Amino acid sequence: MAATLGCCAMLIGMNGCASVKKLFDDETPADAAEAGPSVAVYRLEIEAPSELRDLLLTYLDLSRFQNVPQSEDITPAEIGRLIAAAPAQVRALLETEGYFNPEVTVTRVGADATPAPARERAAGAQDAASASERAVPQPLPLLRVRVKPGPRAQIDHFALTAKGPLQQEADAGVLDARVLIAQVRNGWRLPPGAPFQQSEWSSAKNNALAKLRADGYPAAAISNSSARVDTQTHTVQLDVAADSGALYRIGPVRINGLQRYGENSVQRLSLLTPGEPYRESRLIDFQERLQKSGLFEGASVVLDADPETAEAAPVNVQLRELPLQQATFGAGYSANTGPRVTAEHTHRQPFGWEWISKNKLEVGPKLQSWHGELTSYPLEGLYRNLIAGNYERLRAVNEVRDSWTARIGRTQDTTQIERLYYLEATHSRLDTTSDTGTTTVSNDAFTGNYHWVYRDLDSLLLPTDGYTLSAEVSGGYAVSGTGAQSSGPFGRVYGRYTHYRPLGGAWFATARLEGGEVLASNRVGIPDTLLFRAGGDDSVRGYAYRSLGPTVDGALLSGRVLLTGSVEVARPISDRFPSLWGAAFIDAGNAADHWKNLHPVLGYGLGLRWRSPVGPLRMDVAYGDEVHKVRLHLSVGIAF
Repeated sequence: MAATLGCCAMLIGMNGCASVKKLFDDETPADAAEAGPSVAVYRLEIEAPSELRDLLLTYLDLSRFQNVPQSEDITPAEIGRLIAAAPAQVRALLETEGYFNPEVTVTRVGADATPAPARERAAGAQDAASASERAVPQPLPLLRVRVKPGPRAQIDHFALTAKGPLQQEADAGVLDARVLIAQVRNGWRLPPGAPFQQSEWSSAKNNALAKLRADGYPAAAISNSSARVDTQTHTVQLDVAADSGALYRIGPVRINGLQRYGENSVQRLSLLTPGEPYRESRLIDFQERLQKSGLFEGASVVLDADPETAEAAPVNVQLRELPLQQATFGAGYSANTGPRVTAEHTHRQPFGWEWISKNKLEVGPKLQSWHGELTSYPLEGLYRNLIAGNYERLRAVNEVRDSWTARIGRTQDTTQIERLYYLEATHSRLDTTSDTGTTTVSNDAFTGNYHWVYRDLDSLLLPTDGYTLSAEVSGGYAVSGTGAQSSGPFGRVYGRYTHYRPLGGAWFATARLEGGEVLASNRVGIPDTLLFRAGGDDSVRGYAYRSLGPTVDGALLSGRVLLTGSVEVARPISDRFPSLWGAAFIDAGNAADHWKNLHPVLGYGLGLRWRSPVGPLRMDVAYGDEVHKVRLHLSVGIAF
């Protein structure tokens, strides 16, 4: 026996409602609240599997109208009509979950089925001698709904038919059209063998339509769909026909909102080719590049979907520019370097040039630094020219390090890949206090460098799935200012891999592996900023910042090799606070002068994560196994 599902939801709430006048006539929850306190008219029991019971308690009229305002009247006849309508309502609700042969019975339990308000008004007509009897609480009538849902229907057949220009191109042998049809079919979310649900059926159609609209056919629509149910075999046959509408191609880029910055910087970020088929992802990438350019507070990139211009559809870009200059002052605290105050200044057109100037000054008891940077507006191929410099004075673990760098190069930042090429001059002076006194080491280096970052994440700010990989390669010549060391060539490599993975049950895992090495003769003096230390928030928790490395004559030095790793599991603490997570972690690693001397140390503990809109705020309590101490770590953001 086959039946069409299209009318399954129409039965819900229709039967038995029109006659219950005062209760059900266009009454909203607010109306009910204004009518005064409500009282239970009867008791209701629903015997059904838990997930179906919740559905019936939410939508069944017997449940929704169980309580009425004290001032309202309801008769046994009206309750009888609700009872009579209940089986059909239950069947209609269960059909949306794929149960088409349920057994439903509704019974009254108890001899007196008169609702409570009516009984009390009748009692009011009795004489004073019966007042004590009226004071005795009378049991409410019990209505019991028993549901045996029967077998759940499963998808037996699915067919998707494309119509319009998409199918015409596929018939003509156009590969892109055939691939798109195959992708829609392969991505269908309700395949044969899956249980039928009305919500999943609607979601699957919307998902198929979204794929067509995102890949060249923004006017696509479902022209016909049917779900044929065989109640004897408990199977459903799904058929969908989608009319693609015209294939849209990219036309002119129309830019609105520019006052200070030229159109060239916007056009260079588009990467759109006139005449190419429309792809939603291409416009989203364009919009993200505009927002990351440092010139705009907001950006919107939208295709003009007028069918008359489908062959060359305009792309409308609406921009809100950032101010020409901007200053920011702040205060903060880091477990690595302690408290600090910061001042930042940005000029987006210094001296009328198409460059962005940034300066940042940071002052604290352990760290004083200045960083300055000039980057050009976007050039062809998403490149920018770069000039930068910085100075830093750092106090950490019985040492003081003064360093500066000067850099010139180019950057490229695409959706997934970030590249940086530059030449750099580096100076470092390290004053270390040990058992034998204070040792000073001063070195300089001139290097050529390449940095590369690849990201494949579900979210850049709050990732839970995907990975990041960063790599650095440097080569150059070191000049030693210390008698015990010599000048000479050297190389440096560094890599960091971080993986994010959902574990199910609201659990999430993060794993990190980090390593590096300086390639040079042992006598060549390398600036400390190019060597390695471990310990701290993004290294081995449970140890102070830069506290792990080789020790010579009681003095802690920086190493030429580095290896650290971390594994962490986390989950939301409660449904009430989904942004607050608890975490457990274990870290390991160290830095050393040679691989044979590298002895990893352990740190482990528990933490809290607040997944704020600007990135995760982390607070960790970690135990350093090597030093037998507990340390608190605070940090904001993620490290790539």
